[in-house]
Amino acid sequence: MELTDRGAILGDVPEPVDRSCHRTRAWVTEAIRLVEADANRSADTHLHVFPLPPEWGVDVYLKDESVHPTGSLKHRLARSLFLYALANGWIVEGTTVVEASSGSTAVSEAYFARLIGVPFVAVMPRRTSPEKIALIERYGGRCHFVDRAPEMYTEAQRLADETGGHYLDQFTYAERATDWRGNNNIAESIFEQLALERHPVPEWIVMGAGTGGTSATIGRYLRYRRHCTRLAVVDPENSAFFPGWVTGAPDYGTGMPSRIEGIGRPRMEPSFVPSVIDLMIPVPDAASVAAARHLHAVTGRWAGGSTGTNLWGVWQLVARMREEGVRGSVVTLICDGGERYSHSYYDDGWVAEQGMDLKPYTETLERFLATGEWTPPT
Repeated sequence: MELTDRGAILGDVPEPVDRSCHRTRAWVTEAIRLVEADANRSADTHLHVFPLPPEWGVDVYLKDESVHPTGSLKHRLARSLFLYALANGWIVEGTTVVEASSGSTAVSEAYFARLIGVPFVAVMPRRTSPEKIALIERYGGRCHFVDRAPEMYTEAQRLADETGGHYLDQFTYAERATDWRGNNNIAESIFEQLALERHPVPEWIVMGAGTGGTSATIGRYLRYRRHCTRLAVVDPENSAFFPGWVTGAPDYGTGMPSRIEGIGRPRMEPSFVPSVIDLMIPVPDAASVAAARHLHAVTGRWAGGSTGTNLWGVWQLVARMREEGVRGSVVTLICDGGERYSHSYYDDGWVAEQGMDLKPYTETLERFLATGEWTPPT
């Protein structure tokens, strides 16, 4: 048999291409060290007990994510997104990092961008709170505004392409950037902190969804660790998550912005994983604001509107547990501090301009904690 020259089959064999660069790898190695060192310096967030009558047999815990260096739950997400991008080789020395964010995520990402020494641009709606804009700029980030929230995605990608940078895209990568099996994620932290409590395995964990990444992490962790805990996700007005979850429509959209910053989206985001959620609770915006203010009245703790959304769901579940004679614990989050919302949720003039009547919701909360009876506002 006649031998065929290898080059006749494969063509000219190309020379090996070496794309390694000692300097680039060294920079990435140092950037990862800086991000992980930041986490190592930070103690875990506190788990506060909300005061309830002991005879109820129900304990409510508030995991205070406002004590992170950048003041919100999004500090965890930003750290994970930066580590994910660095490990994938998407961020190297000099890379302009771009994000589409309505506020808190961008604040935290600006912090990490400054930490590793890369430029950062946040694409956001013009209505974003001035407090958050100031925080982004304080950390050296630049704010780029769009008129309508749905425009953020394409504009962020355009800017990344234009600068040769990297679009972090929290709404796609949030559910995969965090290791849901453990490795110090928020779910693992909750269970470690509950270990010595009288109900160490909670009946419910309650939270809102912005990207959907945190609910995906917790829902997966509960199944992976074989806990019987159920996950409830609360959703504000105008958000696509609740109707999309109910109908099973992965492309459900409202095209409308949420007034509760940090949660609720005008479309079903790629990081939102409906199949890990046991219950979804729609929450009126006035109820969210009333519950955030009520938290301060009872405990002295300031929190944002998304924490109020969480609490409105918590109290409905506590009422259900009492009706069913179930003893146990419920955990939710203080997502960020209320000082960022002095111009909105804690401003009576802003509330009135939004057409919100907080009184019936406040009365429901006060009556429930006084009597244990849940009477929805009419």
